[in-house]
Amino acid sequence: MRILIINGPNINILEKRNKKIYGNRGYDDLKKLIETRARKLKVEVEIFQANGEGEIIDFIHREGFKSDGIIINAGAYSHYSYAIRDALEVLAVPKISVHISNIHARESFRKRDIIAEVCTGSICGLGLDGYLLALEYLAGKT
Repeated sequence: MRILIINGPNINILEKRNKKIYGNRGYDDLKKLIETRARKLKVEVEIFQANGEGEIIDFIHREGFKSDGIIINAGAYSHYSYAIRDALEVLAVPKISVHISNIHARESFRKRDIIAEVCTGSICGLGLDGYLLALEYLAGKT
């Protein structure tokens, strides 16, 4: 089983962001957590991060059709990128939208996740553990 983990803008500087919202761990910590859990679950993961919308779409087009599932934290693009939404919508694999923070307890523009509308499920507000829960869910789909 091959699962893609797609991260959008500013996830690469996680450790520099608001600690009250995003916690103390950085992007390298996130990658290690995911890789460790993937080994235990005996699934292959490919972790990708880009700050540009086009780069994310290109990755989805290139790798999405060869995957068995997708976990995506599109960052701010989650709230307005119909292009990323459309790229995901055509994929016939389970997809989980993940947010580190609770988007429903934040600014009004963050409350709607248009990416989640084309996903199997959505996890928010559980910090980095949200990725691990999504990974366990997808690994259990085999």
